[in-house]
Amino acid sequence: MTTRTIAIVNSTGRQAASLARVASAVGYQVRAQLRKREGIVADELEDLQNVTIFEGSLEDKQLVETLFKNAHLAFINTTSWGDEVAIGKGLANAAKKAGVQHYIYSSMPDHGSFGRGWPSLPQWSSKFTIENYIRQIGLPATFVYAGIYNNNFTSLPYPLFCMELKPNGSFEWKAPFHPDVPLPWLDAEHDIGPAVLQIIKDGPRKWSGQRIALAFEVLSPRDVCAKFSAALRRRVRYIQGPVEIRVPIPSGYREQLEGIEVLFGQHNAPYFGPDLQAPAEALGLWEGFRGIEEYAREVFPVEEAANGKTWMN
Repeated sequence: MTTRTIAIVNSTGRQAASLARVASAVGYQVRAQLRKREGIVADELEDLQNVTIFEGSLEDKQLVETLFKNAHLAFINTTSWGDEVAIGKGLANAAKKAGVQHYIYSSMPDHGSFGRGWPSLPQWSSKFTIENYIRQIGLPATFVYAGIYNNNFTSLPYPLFCMELKPNGSFEWKAPFHPDVPLPWLDAEHDIGPAVLQIIKDGPRKWSGQRIALAFEVLSPRDVCAKFSAALRRRVRYIQGPVEIRVPIPSGYREQLEGIEVLFGQHNAPYFGPDLQAPAEALGLWEGFRGIEEYAREVFPVEEAANGKTWMN
């Protein structure tokens, strides 16, 4: 077994791809599972040194067994493709059987478990169920809780983080969050990789069993819009309102959005629950983060151009 081999699943996702880039660049042997070799991120991963692609479903027990064989480390971010809880438990079992020494799982809170009348978000409670299972089987693990991605913003009409371009050239963000209640933010592509790599370097002796809030800024929606405005030199306005669904969305996501409206729009619940705070621990792992103003200035226009938008010209 080598301490320099890390198994990563769903590797074309923002969190996993960020770690794959950083870990492979500093010499870790990365085993990157993905469902299909499709898309620009899959192409990028194939071109990276020290990365071996494992193509196939996480429901394929033989693939999972091979993925973890002789691997010392794992970074696991399950998704809602398939039965997430069953897949998450299967991955944990396989990692324990293979002797993985540090298992880093991207979890989220189940707000319904805090006894405060808050609803559970279905896509988060699945992760929390998997986290509890990992603890029950005694796998040496650390649990990272990701804040809201800066990269969620788009002028495309997607729900929750649509930064809508108005006819006068200004932007408007409409969402159910209270305008003045702080929320945790991170640039997933830029900052997940370095932060998780530091957790790996510190090892399970320091972090086993711990939850870590991975968010580098805590900003209210009004604060976010002010930073976008400064970066883009345009008016950017926030409006609190219900989630608007104007495009087809994946199965089950409507229930998640409805829960977000209640949990954060009505209850103003803390994003990570009452016990986990940001950003001090994340900053202790990685100080070179990309804040939302830098993201809005340097990255948002590039992503918009890739989506065929021309407002920045």
